[in-house]
Amino acid sequence: MKKYLLLFIIAIFVMSCSKKVEVKGKITGSSPLERIEFVEASGVGTLPLINIGLDKDGNFSGSFEAPKDGMYVINYANKQNLIYLEGGQKVNISGNAMTFPNEYVITGDAKKNNDFLAATQKFLGEYGNKVDLRGLMAGDENGFVKGMQKVEADINKSVDDLAAKNNPSKALLAWKKNDVKVTVLNLLANYEMSHGVMAGNPGYKPSKALTDYEAKLDNDKEAMVKSIPLYRQYLLVKMTPDFQKYAEANSKTKPAITTSEMFAKYLNTKKDLSQTAKDYLLAFVMAQTDIHPTSTTANLDKIKKLIDTDIKDATIKSDLLKMQMAITGLKIGEVAPEAALVKQDGKAYKLSENKGKPYMLFFYASWNPYIGEATVPVLKEVVNFYKSKMNFVFVNVDDTKDQFIKTSNSLLKGIQGVNVYGEKGMESDIAKKYGVYGFKLPCFVIIDKDGKIASRSFVNLGEQELVTILDKLTGLSAPKVDPNAQQVQPQLQVDPTAPQPANPQPAPTK
Repeated sequence: MKKYLLLFIIAIFVMSCSKKVEVKGKITGSSPLERIEFVEASGVGTLPLINIGLDKDGNFSGSFEAPKDGMYVINYANKQNLIYLEGGQKVNISGNAMTFPNEYVITGDAKKNNDFLAATQKFLGEYGNKVDLRGLMAGDENGFVKGMQKVEADINKSVDDLAAKNNPSKALLAWKKNDVKVTVLNLLANYEMSHGVMAGNPGYKPSKALTDYEAKLDNDKEAMVKSIPLYRQYLLVKMTPDFQKYAEANSKTKPAITTSEMFAKYLNTKKDLSQTAKDYLLAFVMAQTDIHPTSTTANLDKIKKLIDTDIKDATIKSDLLKMQMAITGLKIGEVAPEAALVKQDGKAYKLSENKGKPYMLFFYASWNPYIGEATVPVLKEVVNFYKSKMNFVFVNVDDTKDQFIKTSNSLLKGIQGVNVYGEKGMESDIAKKYGVYGFKLPCFVIIDKDGKIASRSFVNLGEQELVTILDKLTGLSAPKVDPNAQQVQPQLQVDPTAPQPANPQPAPTK
């Protein structure tokens, strides 16, 4: 009996610690081609946690593991907004396609917190219209500091009043208090940088009153650097002049190093920064400067090594590696991973069936806006030219097998190749193993005759690098095309290396 009692206690504990968030709702007037994504707003890897489709009536549902309780970004139809979520919640979101996600209604577990969040943002919008910020920034320092102190006091009073009314979680209230501090800190930093020029005093230095006020606000560094990207931006702005001097003094290093490597060396000299802050700041710089689709193999190896050696936080390390793979693809030379795939007749398909001949993996979905007129004609030309020397595997990541059959039959009719489906679409085994996300579709990966990755992940069939790889593997020589006459191919819809807005206007909830 005691054994079963222990198992029951363990089960209760596991359930209570669940990080899964269940979301469902309806977007009236939505198109089935649109998707909803959720992204952690405070993380360093801005990759979608889930990509959810909508049916013909605008209904949607899904669940995802929330890395932490906090702010998340909702992406929909190239628009985005913030929502506060906690692990274990069941959330219902509804809205109209014309205004979603700028406006939406929340019911369920997340209602209370997001009512508070919406109310604070409504106040900030109204209050901001009343404050002469331009006048304060142009005025003398004493008046500016007093003005900022009043702004901070006014906002905090409103936050406290709204907290008493809406009863948000302690964690959200603490985040909002820090959010206010960070907003003011950035205004102080802006004043320090611009006041000398605006006042015609290039030798201007901030007084003790301003620096003391700044130090007072900057009193919760660990929490702010973990949860508020705008605070990381503030720290980078503050250290930029010093870093520039350091980089100039050490720029003759041989061989040449990447910006991320230089910044990592600089951070090692900063004894006043915690390791947590260093991890977040270095991750930000990596994502902005050196993790991008056109990075050379040598630079990618350098960044991978830097992630391994200089990033200590396991979550940040993992997020950066996922981001690097999502943007650049699997490492060239690695064995192409097998994944669960099925053909239209339901029979299983293995990528290893192509061994002995190079092949192209082509990932696509019916809801991707670039798949039709923009990509298929070029794909036909590529297949027709190289099909005698290589194979083509078209991997569909639609939500259902029925949709896969409809899409492949209509879209790829007459194109030589194998049509296969990844069960569960964007949540499929193959999508995860090859780092396929909605912002990358359609995308292409080349595998050599030995079953090893032979290229980075491409989103443009017209890239000369891709043509060069295909020529090399097949022994053929594609005709040269006037670059100015080439069809413009779509690029990534969303740049996952770009920082998410630190504080966009959250949606008003009802």
